[in-house]
Amino acid sequence: MARGNGPIPTSGGHLRKMSTDPRNELHPHVDHFIGVDVGTGSARACIMTDQGDIVGVASENIDLWQPQTGFYEQSTTDIWRCICSSIRRAMDQHNIDRNSVRGIGFDATCSLAVFSHDTDEPMCVTGPDFDNKDGMDRNIILWLDHRPIKETQKINATKHNLLRYVGGKMSIEMEIPKVLWLKNHMPKEQFDRCKFYDLTDALTHMATGSETRSFCSVVCKQGFVPVGVDGSVKGWQEDFLSTIGLPELCEDNFKRMGGVNGVNGKYLTAGELVGPLSDKAAAEMGLPAGIAVGSGVIDAYAGWIGTVGAKVLLGEEELNQDAPKNDVTQAFTRLAAVAGTSTCHLAMSEKPVFVDGVWGPYRDVLIPDYWMAEGGQSATGELLKHVIETHPAFNEAFSVAETFNTNIYSYLNEHLREMADKAHAPAISWLGRHFFFYGDLFGNRSPIADPDMKGAAIGLSSDKSLDGLAVYYLATMEFIALQTRHIIETMNASGHIISSIFMSGSQCQNDILMHLIASACDMPVLVPRYVHAAVVHGAAMLGAKAASTDKEGKSEPLWNIMDRLSKAGKAVHPTKDPEEMKLLKAKYKVFLEQCESQQRYRKEIDEAIKSWPHKKA
Repeated sequence: MARGNGPIPTSGGHLRKMSTDPRNELHPHVDHFIGVDVGTGSARACIMTDQGDIVGVASENIDLWQPQTGFYEQSTTDIWRCICSSIRRAMDQHNIDRNSVRGIGFDATCSLAVFSHDTDEPMCVTGPDFDNKDGMDRNIILWLDHRPIKETQKINATKHNLLRYVGGKMSIEMEIPKVLWLKNHMPKEQFDRCKFYDLTDALTHMATGSETRSFCSVVCKQGFVPVGVDGSVKGWQEDFLSTIGLPELCEDNFKRMGGVNGVNGKYLTAGELVGPLSDKAAAEMGLPAGIAVGSGVIDAYAGWIGTVGAKVLLGEEELNQDAPKNDVTQAFTRLAAVAGTSTCHLAMSEKPVFVDGVWGPYRDVLIPDYWMAEGGQSATGELLKHVIETHPAFNEAFSVAETFNTNIYSYLNEHLREMADKAHAPAISWLGRHFFFYGDLFGNRSPIADPDMKGAAIGLSSDKSLDGLAVYYLATMEFIALQTRHIIETMNASGHIISSIFMSGSQCQNDILMHLIASACDMPVLVPRYVHAAVVHGAAMLGAKAASTDKEGKSEPLWNIMDRLSKAGKAVHPTKDPEEMKLLKAKYKVFLEQCESQQRYRKEIDEAIKSWPHKKA
């Protein structure tokens, strides 16, 4: 999911009680904060106490339209309805006093939301007529929509300096290519009426009426270079927008994109106060008006907020109260891995660190003056799902898992343990010692940034059994772990100082995968208290920051809020078995060779056939 970069959505209408806080009944003056997380498949709301306890999570599935191959669209009208319903149900289920809610924070996928600048109504993004005939207000081009292929190529052909800050190339997943596609396909009079938001900024706009934008949105996904970086004067780069064919966005000091900070627009770092909840939004949410609404972030970045500030449980004992302060500088050593359909890898640094194949560095997006970098694996959860479901033994494995009333991942993990016991294997890794799987079936996001990468396997046999499926599944988890090491090593070689991994998402529940990641990377993996809710927990912390704003506009530093409200997680340490570590190091060497040889093979074959007569695509 992440990019859909948050945890796997729960089923529509599902409500899960995360924990209880007896103070809700005993002390009616407990303050609460609401976090809203809009992922690819669902919108969720969580209620958090002023001690950081989550007392409820409700979710609603959101609609997704695919008008043609590669096109994915959603509706802010539908998403807003799901958000309001989730908040109402979470509040009702736990009898939360509406007047105790102090702040609201939003996160969402990095999708493009389009509205009319004169009426503020949703603008339909569905071609060829763009007329909203179905009345669904489909005004969102989802992050994973791949319609602007030519537009992305045109943008990257400029070699503009701002591309340095998005890993060297603007991704088709980002918003500027999608805006350019709309210009190339919409009737001019309609395009001229459009104003553009990242989805999380659209939500804070709907909540408050404010046109304020978040640095997280515009810097990470829209080509905004913060003032003072590389001589940037206004943030938006007029020469870039004009060169790629969007000069009209420069008019009126970039008003249709959010304007110029302090002139005709306002930009905030994560959680800073956007404004009070409007009367209209409050009525729809079932809340009182005036609640503080914080500047939102992209969903993966909420995963960083919800995880890297946590204290760590060493075994069963929490860190001693006399331990060194959980200082913000510790964030520089902590990689947030936000895992779902894909995985995003986020790291903070004090100075800008440029890494080939890693998006960023981005300044000011979470904490003022600090920089973020964003690596990623194109498919992790989706890769595991694909490998399992395409194996001949899948139906048998699924049936057995149902018999034991468990999911297929837990069943396969148990099957691997049984195989290891029967073989008297020194470690589960030993079972896959002669199987080498390279899993870039969905291309490579980081660190080589090659969308044409594919998968490869050495050691295939005719085995169609459950044992064969289990070993293939093990090799896939091993690939995810080894590629995580590849990303971290590449980032550290460029100047990062990552020494631990803070995970979030459902993959945290897979103990074999966590063991492999910790061992392959030779560093601890920290699993959060709220495995499924780390992202929405981070969003609630944005609400807490907004609520802390005083009359002079100053608010509590985000890191202090994370330190205070994060819950202790548990550490998964690397293997202590030197033989298993030796095996994984040998496997990493093969992994790198498979990565490099595939690129070399493609280059050699392309060279060999370049003179062949063929039709141009």
